[in-house]
Amino acid sequence: MNRYVLWLAALFALWPAAVQAEWMEASSPHFVVYADDSARDLQRFSEQLERYHAAMAMLTGRNVPPPSPSNRVTVYVVRGVGKVRELAGMDDRYLQGFYVPRAGGSLAVVPRVNAGIGVVDMSMIVLLHEYAHHFMIGASSFPMPRWLSEGGAEFFASAAFDADGGISLGRPAQHRAAELYLARDVTAGDLLDPERYEKRGKSSGYDAFYGKSWLLYHYLTFEPARRGQLDRYLLAMAAGKSSRDAAQEAFGDFAQLEKDLDVYLKRPRVQMFAIKPSMIQIGRVELRALSAGEAEMMPVRIRSRRGVNDEQAKAVVADARKVAARYPQDAAVQSALAEAEYDAGNDTAAIDAADKALALDPGQVNAYVQKGFALFRQAGEAKDSSAAYRAARMPFVQLNRREPDHPLPLVYYYRSFVEQGDAPTLLAMQGFERAVELAPFDLGLRMTLAMQQLQLGNREAARRNLQPIAFNPHGGDLAETARKTITRMDGNPAWRGEGEPAPDASVAADEDDS
Repeated sequence: MNRYVLWLAALFALWPAAVQAEWMEASSPHFVVYADDSARDLQRFSEQLERYHAAMAMLTGRNVPPPSPSNRVTVYVVRGVGKVRELAGMDDRYLQGFYVPRAGGSLAVVPRVNAGIGVVDMSMIVLLHEYAHHFMIGASSFPMPRWLSEGGAEFFASAAFDADGGISLGRPAQHRAAELYLARDVTAGDLLDPERYEKRGKSSGYDAFYGKSWLLYHYLTFEPARRGQLDRYLLAMAAGKSSRDAAQEAFGDFAQLEKDLDVYLKRPRVQMFAIKPSMIQIGRVELRALSAGEAEMMPVRIRSRRGVNDEQAKAVVADARKVAARYPQDAAVQSALAEAEYDAGNDTAAIDAADKALALDPGQVNAYVQKGFALFRQAGEAKDSSAAYRAARMPFVQLNRREPDHPLPLVYYYRSFVEQGDAPTLLAMQGFERAVELAPFDLGLRMTLAMQQLQLGNREAARRNLQPIAFNPHGGDLAETARKTITRMDGNPAWRGEGEPAPDASVAADEDDS
């Protein structure tokens, strides 16, 4: 699927307070879901997401520990694709939802999902597809080629939920049927040889890349005659071979593979994984009705979390102040106000709102974060920078004590040295490495770590962190930079990153990954 990365428009301004007051939160081991929906539907939706995670973990054998509370994926369910597209700031008729990976703040926005029984609808497919990316990046640091990343996400997202708690994965991707039969053809050779695909002009019209990627992944997973070939392909790539060379070694003649795929596509029935409820276990889903103030502040909160430019920040903070004035004793409201004030460049006001939130409720994680952000920005202009950065670290120190595996305290401890022009200490480097382990999906963090490792002469570690960025299908400019860096490393073994601008870890922490 195309990367559903979008901007947030002021779509919620006309929502009536009575509707806003129905917002609920569902908290589970891997997700936090906010929806203006019934408790029953929200419960079912959250359980389905957890079942999906458990099924993928079982099938892949990659059962990673649950994330820290603040590092879960937050899902905002809004009323219809029109509102999602408004959030995107773009009128794309194919757009059904989006996901943004960010350390301590990964989020997805989707329209209301039909959490019923049976084959999932398009909104759910989008969410499951993007969570599959999130899961696979977190479960393995191996750099997957684009076709494998997208084909795997399409494979898992083609799901159905059974009434008894079971789940089926690897079903026919009916939502890709028209693409496979009507869109511009993409061959197996195009998928396996990226340079060949680029030369064909992938941007010259809508093509069948995603559908064909699903087909190849499904075929290699279930076809007995091809058993073991996908593993051999991955091992050859891990050994340093290109996708094309590894594919020729594992799959043989591309023309024959294309013929076999055509036959496979025409089969009246295909296999899938039918997972019984007894085969998977999920954690508890806890529901909570938002307070009146939280519900009224939810439009502000979503706009802030997605990210705003300077002009939008002014409008958002104005809305936030109105709500905060009505609910001065609501800690969550004050925490959201702190974020809006910080986005608008009002550091003192952000710190004041964060302090008020923490005085009301010391468990307001976002208040620690926003206060830390504001203090760090102030420290950059302070006369006594050493003292200012020591003070700026304190909210993150306090957050670390409450939530040791939150990645942002580790990131900002590292930044407190770098922003003063000092070499990070061994402890700071170890903490930053741990932050990347906790948030491997955050490409900005990983790029920063890779360049720091290159500067320190740890070339192998730098390469290991650059490769997942370079291969990421949604990496954009950062992926291109990673590829160029690897090429330059290969051409000059003595090069340590001189002449390249130092990446900023704040890209991952408090800016949009657009």
